[in-house]
Amino acid sequence: MNVEAGVNVIPSRLRRYPLPMSFQAYLDTIKAKTGLDPADFRRLAEERGLLAEGVKVTQIVDWLKEDFGLGRGHAMAIVNIFQDRPAREERLEKQFTGTKAHWRATFDALLATLGKHGPVGTAATDTYVSLLKGKAKFAIVAMTADRLDIGIKLKDAAPTDRFEPAGSWNVMVTHRVRLVDAAQIDAELLGWLERAYDAA
Repeated sequence: MNVEAGVNVIPSRLRRYPLPMSFQAYLDTIKAKTGLDPADFRRLAEERGLLAEGVKVTQIVDWLKEDFGLGRGHAMAIVNIFQDRPAREERLEKQFTGTKAHWRATFDALLATLGKHGPVGTAATDTYVSLLKGKAKFAIVAMTADRLDIGIKLKDAAPTDRFEPAGSWNVMVTHRVRLVDAAQIDAELLGWLERAYDAA
């Protein structure tokens, strides 16, 4: 393990970069069009009572269309912030609590690097995080205190010593790689993940 002052050292090529996500692109376009960011929309929606119990999504979408000229896709991005995104972010954060917290920087760096190949989404369960191309899962990431496991969905690839069969570990993927150091996220592993992304 690379250690500097007692902490994991992330290789320079994997240090945190802005993650190119289609969701973020929606928010950037909305900001350019309206001058408002998600916090502004939340404040305005609260003032209008649109975040109260029982308010329908169509009411929020209609407001965003009429007052700000947003199309349905952009309006739904704002609705997503109001409803689902905080819950999803909280579930993701729970993956990196306690003794697993030190893996967060490695995970973020991995996502940023993969994001250069194409937009990558995430969906967290209680035990792992799915990596998504649109709605299609192409890999998963699971953490323990000592290890970060990456599952890869690549049906036509023969297992190797490093890329072992996933077996009963997780039936949603075909291969499993066990990492104990961020430096193990190398060109070979990224290549497998990119192939799985392209095949998804």
